[in-house]
Amino acid sequence: MEKTFKVIDSTGIHARPAAVLVQTAGKFESEITIKFNAKTANLKSIMGVMSLGIPQHAEIRIAASGPDEQKAITVISDVISQQGLGVAN
Repeated sequence: MEKTFKVIDSTGIHARPAAVLVQTAGKFESEITIKFNAKTANLKSIMGVMSLGIPQHAEIRIAASGPDEQKAITVISDVISQQGLGVAN
């Protein structure tokens, strides 16, 4: 299962929001990834997420695979929206 977002935060996905996303992803059993351009990172790894260097206006894709993938995508989507990081495409 996956969902695409457009980053709206003026500083992109920097340290603080990346940490929030990593903490949220860590609550789920499913494998969760974030993709930007041709690079993919484990959403449970702060270093992986930060290494993507996601700027404002970027299109990102969050994908989850596992027993709680539906709930993971729903909760992470809510966090992205509530934190003002992005909007679903």
